[in-house]
Amino acid sequence: MPSSRLDEIDRKILAELQADGRMTNVELASRVGISAPPCLRRVRTLEEQGYIRGYHADVDARELGFEVQVYAMVGLQSQAEADLSAFEERCRNWPLVRECHMLNGEVDFILKCVAPDLSTFQRFLTEELTAADNVGSVKTSLVIRGAKDEPGVPFDVLEERLNRSA
Repeated sequence: MPSSRLDEIDRKILAELQADGRMTNVELASRVGISAPPCLRRVRTLEEQGYIRGYHADVDARELGFEVQVYAMVGLQSQAEADLSAFEERCRNWPLVRECHMLNGEVDFILKCVAPDLSTFQRFLTEELTAADNVGSVKTSLVIRGAKDEPGVPFDVLEERLNRSA
């Protein structure tokens, strides 16, 4: 379990930054119970080791005019590694595709897409996604509303698991 390499302070730092990535190092250090200089060193180490991949603003897509959110379930004609990689690369280049996950089972990929309106998404669907090489099928589901959208991982579950195994 990779998280076992992290001590309790490191996990607290990650949990606090996941909840609020804009807090100052002084505030972070206070929340995790250490002084600012070692806190900053720990944060830099967590970044270098890849535990912290970046810092992002949580923007409201609808406030910015992106009224349509759609999940697209994509089936490919070939699941050869070169074809899977080619599809993933194509997804990285489509601006409307915000997430792309390869799945096990009936569907090869699920894509989270956002668009300003239904006609923009429909154009993307018919002219780009379904027309792409190796795409055999696409099923879409329009999001009506979201009930939960939590980033990251549940640190309380991690701590509970670590305490049980100790």
